[in-house]
Amino acid sequence: MLSTHRRCAVAAAAAATTAALTLLGAGLPSVAPAADQPDLSRFYQQKITWAACKGDGMPKDLQCGKVTVPLDYARPGAGTLDVALARYRATGKSRGSVLLNFGGPGVAGIAALADGGKDFMGLTNGYDVVTFDPRGVGQSSPVSCGEGSAQVFANLDASLDGSDPQAALKQLQKVADECAKHSGPVLPYIGTINASRDMDVMRAALGDKKLNYLGFSYGTRLGAVYAAQFPKKVGRMALDGVDTLTEPLAEQGLVSAEGQQTALDSFITWCVKDVACPFGQDPRSARQQVVQLVQSLDRDPVPADFGRQLSGQDLVGAIGQALYSKQLWPSLEGALANLVQNGDASGILRLSSGGMARPDLPRPGARPSDRPGARPSDRPSGGPSSGPSSGLVDPGDVPVDNPPAALMAITCADTPDRPTAKQVTKNMDKLRAAYEEASPVFGQYQLTEVLICYGRPKGTDFIRDEVRAVDTPKMLLVGTRGDPATPYRWTMETAKRLGDSAVVLDNKGEGHTGYGSSRCVSQKIDAFLLYGSLPANGSSCGPESDR
Repeated sequence: MLSTHRRCAVAAAAAATTAALTLLGAGLPSVAPAADQPDLSRFYQQKITWAACKGDGMPKDLQCGKVTVPLDYARPGAGTLDVALARYRATGKSRGSVLLNFGGPGVAGIAALADGGKDFMGLTNGYDVVTFDPRGVGQSSPVSCGEGSAQVFANLDASLDGSDPQAALKQLQKVADECAKHSGPVLPYIGTINASRDMDVMRAALGDKKLNYLGFSYGTRLGAVYAAQFPKKVGRMALDGVDTLTEPLAEQGLVSAEGQQTALDSFITWCVKDVACPFGQDPRSARQQVVQLVQSLDRDPVPADFGRQLSGQDLVGAIGQALYSKQLWPSLEGALANLVQNGDASGILRLSSGGMARPDLPRPGARPSDRPGARPSDRPSGGPSSGPSSGLVDPGDVPVDNPPAALMAITCADTPDRPTAKQVTKNMDKLRAAYEEASPVFGQYQLTEVLICYGRPKGTDFIRDEVRAVDTPKMLLVGTRGDPATPYRWTMETAKRLGDSAVVLDNKGEGHTGYGSSRCVSQKIDAFLLYGSLPANGSSCGPESDR
């Protein structure tokens, strides 16, 4: 469950509520709401108190704070939750803030910025660089599926491989029930639509009239939804690794399997040029050997650390993570060589612990808690609330399964598709064949993820139906040709959907997203965010050096 390209949101309020939110922005906090709209002014009048960030290894110059937001924007008096923020201060005179989202869904922004903040120091020439843990993620009321969820997914893989869709659906229903049991009151209100509303509260609390924003992967969807909900509040917005806004999960999974297979083929072409490549020097033979290795490990997993075993699907997940960044290809080559030649799975396991953020950043994983599955307490947060409030969770108390639990919850909240058990059973053989044709390596792995929303409430259709033809200033969309998670075609499709506001930059490189791995992309994004300098629509950045 570590793919970065599937999304989700809750239709917690109608379009009329969105209009009220726009009127109640930071510039007009005292405007009275219409008679049939909730009063949100107290949330928009907040001020953030910044202090040193808690947790081991946090940079000394990184400051943390919070904003309080309604649990349900349609009923703001029914309860609140706190959203965790972090920032690096501008080094000179600040022109405001630029807000970052690292993707996922399910990535904790604070840990990601703490680990990879050096990539964004150029932006501090003019901005406070700010990020956040979205609702349900990290320190912001984190969702969880409990300690047994990993074994459930292992059983699910076996059910699908054994052509037993009914058994797979029972496992999925069990996952949905466990997630509801362990996630607390935030679960029905998780998702991109409410996260977008939270961002507008953050914008006001930061003192910005317009939102300047840099989003990666899933963060591009979050930015697009914000642009649709708050078009008059959009400042300079850059979206890197552009997500789909329209494709159902089944189609997304096929596209992802194809994209990952293409990226694997590129890696193999690179690998066989090196005498140390464990699959020899012939690309065709090397591709066959990878398929055979996965099949062999699925039949007979090898022992790994702490009593674990490495299956073929575990290997597929690790390869997929390493393909997200070309910088990881040498590590992947070495880990595969150690596995093939010595039966040592340790290198593969290290790669598999990479995650859902931009791949050149370490996975912002939560550390094990002394209280597994710890939930945020229903204690007063000090925020504007007339109902129960969930405060922030200490970094050490975030459930260890929060990233995949949040990925599932947000994806399913954003997705209206819910095939019935009858439909799944009828179509499983056809689906399996299509996925295996798309990728003999990644097909089964992606097929497992396509079904993750079974047993959950239906998600919103707002994103698919309403996020289009946004009336905003120009925004920069970056698509990478060799992206295994968000294929270039999604950049073009989303740009067409967003309309005249979209300006596309074609990154002719490898890996997931371009910022931080391509100097050209980084420079063009920085120039736009800092100075408003946009490249011409359809201009490109060339590939970085091969080795």
